[in-house]
Amino acid sequence: MISFLDLKEINSLHRDELISACARVIDSGWYINGSELESFEIEFAEYCGVKHCIGVANGLDALVLTIRAWKELGRLKEGDEVIVPANTYIASILAITENNLVPVLVEPDEGTFNLCPINVENALTSKTRMILAVHLYGLLAAMPALAAIAEENGLIILEDSAQAHGASINGRRAGSWGDASGFSFYPGKNLGALGDAGAITTDDTELADVIRALRNYGSNEKYKNIYLGVNSRLDEIQAAMLKVKLKDLDAHVLLRKKIAKIYSEGIKNDLIKLPCVFNADAMLDSSNVWHLFVIRTQYREELKKYLADNGVQTLVHYPIPPHMQDAYKGYDFYKKHFPITESIHDQVISLPISQTLTEVDALRIVKLCNDFTLSI
Repeated sequence: MISFLDLKEINSLHRDELISACARVIDSGWYINGSELESFEIEFAEYCGVKHCIGVANGLDALVLTIRAWKELGRLKEGDEVIVPANTYIASILAITENNLVPVLVEPDEGTFNLCPINVENALTSKTRMILAVHLYGLLAAMPALAAIAEENGLIILEDSAQAHGASINGRRAGSWGDASGFSFYPGKNLGALGDAGAITTDDTELADVIRALRNYGSNEKYKNIYLGVNSRLDEIQAAMLKVKLKDLDAHVLLRKKIAKIYSEGIKNDLIKLPCVFNADAMLDSSNVWHLFVIRTQYREELKKYLADNGVQTLVHYPIPPHMQDAYKGYDFYKKHFPITESIHDQVISLPISQTLTEVDALRIVKLCNDFTLSI
């Protein structure tokens, strides 16, 4: 069986260094808010090209706490509208509603699955205060166009970079385009911890200071609490392991791009629609780090079963869009019709892709996809 993602094999690439990092933390006797976190924050900020990185417990907290900090600073208030793609994982929208802001869902660009700048402009109202740009599946959203819209209308941009570690446009990486960005280091991400972990990146020192306090019970000095904060700290062991893996991130992304190239050039089946590749050579397309390789087909269940029967595990990202989730009963977007989003969620299927997937296995998957017919 070709597994969708073999985390044991991926982490075995760093096994000795990960064990050494854990031992270093254990032997230090310091497990929260120590030197490992500080050095990872410095290294990841430098990697993204920003002044500040603030480690937090997970990717959702990264988004929630950033919006909360803007509220504390008076830059956002309850009832403000936030434009967000309808085609996203629910976490993007949870961060908005958790802060009592109003999500304004817009249809994505059908080719990229990311925010469509034209649809963003059409959704602007007098209450719009923020754009939440999700870099879905590893592909950077159209950030130059979105940044221009934000500047023209005095809007905040928050990047959801949970799937886009290292992606760039014109040399500018995910995490440096917006006023701030939230990252997830969930184990399956391109840069994954061995548990939950997240971070915020920003050039805004005032914002960074507020987030650092909010993640630590609302305190930046022990026993003095200036905000009603939470406990959302990236612990020392996870920070140490992320430092180990960060130095190989670009090399591992290149390996993912090689698999993406094999799929992009090899799969030729009219029943399967491939993802956008902006450069003919997928290896040179820096805007996409291929966190997922997502194809579309009107025959998803048939293809999924066919591949499984032939020893290939696939997943669906994501089967139910946020506006169809019962968690949002009572919201004005609940079960509203978003035809492009619904079509995407009904048709997408993710093929295996990782830095440890072999070219032999990738070529086998290509052949299976090409051999897929409705007569099977």
